[in-house]
Amino acid sequence: MSKRQDELLNTADRVVDLATQGGASVAEVAVQTGAHLTTKVRMREAELLEEAGSRSIGLRVMVGQQVAVTYTSDTSSGGLAKLVEDALELAALSQPDEFAGPPDPALLSTSDQHAQLDVFDPTMRNFGASEAMARAKDAEAAALAYDERVVNSEGATFSRVDGARALVTSGGFRGATEGTYASLVVKPVAQDEGDKKRSGFHWSARRHLSELDSEHAVGKEAARRTLRQLGARKIKTQEAPVVFDPDAGRSILGLFAGCILGGAIWRRSSYLVERVDTQVASDLVTIVDDPLVPKAPGSRPFDGEGLLSRRTTVVEQGVLKSYLLDSYSGRKLGLESTASAARGSSGGVGPTTTNFIMQAGTIGATELIDDTESGLYVTDMMGFGFNAVTGDFSRGATGFWIEKGTLAYPVSEVTISLNLNDLLQRIDSVADDLDLKTATAVPTFRVSSMTVAGSDA
Repeated sequence: MSKRQDELLNTADRVVDLATQGGASVAEVAVQTGAHLTTKVRMREAELLEEAGSRSIGLRVMVGQQVAVTYTSDTSSGGLAKLVEDALELAALSQPDEFAGPPDPALLSTSDQHAQLDVFDPTMRNFGASEAMARAKDAEAAALAYDERVVNSEGATFSRVDGARALVTSGGFRGATEGTYASLVVKPVAQDEGDKKRSGFHWSARRHLSELDSEHAVGKEAARRTLRQLGARKIKTQEAPVVFDPDAGRSILGLFAGCILGGAIWRRSSYLVERVDTQVASDLVTIVDDPLVPKAPGSRPFDGEGLLSRRTTVVEQGVLKSYLLDSYSGRKLGLESTASAARGSSGGVGPTTTNFIMQAGTIGATELIDDTESGLYVTDMMGFGFNAVTGDFSRGATGFWIEKGTLAYPVSEVTISLNLNDLLQRIDSVADDLDLKTATAVPTFRVSSMTVAGSDA
């Protein structure tokens, strides 16, 4: 364990002791610290350099079944005393909640059980602003040099974060983690007919610096993706197959994620209420929440309440198998926690996803497109049109029209719509190109039929 983790744990210990001595029957403290760096260049000139540190202490106390949360960034003795005093005063004013309470102490994990997930890169700490700016400049330069039609840029951004977190509870849990994450994104602009401009992007992100794609590769791919949008057309409104690339498809899975969290279920604000053990997707679809994937963005050895992390199969061959629950939502629903608790910097606790993944299929993405006679290939979506209670979904989209298995031409000004329940059940092909750049991830997949609204002129 690092010196930084030890310091955070010691601070959390002090707050727990103060809270229990002050009358709390339960005290849970999360202390976190981080260093953030963001650099941006635009048209080869530096545009942004932002470097900051953060530190917070979040406290949740219970006095019987009266609950309060509060937080501070003041780690002085006076600041910690004030944090505890405020929390206990708020708890005294709150209404008792019959479902409030800590997890069963017998379920709490211990440090010797915690998996080593390789989510921390020590070289990130010494990665400074000058090198980050140089990487952003090199990536943008590669995009601008790729083709003379790339005439402008919305910029290239390199970011990295290095953080640590500790959790201590009066129930007996004590644990700490460290993590890093870096990303590089390039957004070129190309000249189209009629003086129109088309923008695109490409990006790379990883827990370890050495595993990022090279600046040259990211810049070239960003330019290529931008140029292929030139000559975008409108299409007629129709019912057609829709293929989602991983970046666009990720947002579909994100909508589904919000519908299987315990809070949405007990509030009955999800179309998936009372749907466990029923068909909610195609039998080609298996979705897991897996916090134990080495080096992945959402990996963690324990959850926000101290329970040992575990893989949860949410959908198995199309059948909904589990919601994602923390202790509170589990009690509300009469179910066990799935070790899915997250604890925010304010001290509040609720269920969340970790690495939320649609499992890869067995064919290549190119083969999937080759197998599509005609349809829409979606590379980007915009706007927000989703009703979690009914599942109704509608979003603006851009991408390419597929003809006889090839990307025939780019399309824009399209709206795609279908109830999410039907969308997932109509998935008829899943590719093998899963890439965990983000904690919610999907491979390329195809929906057999959606409403594609374009121009009827």
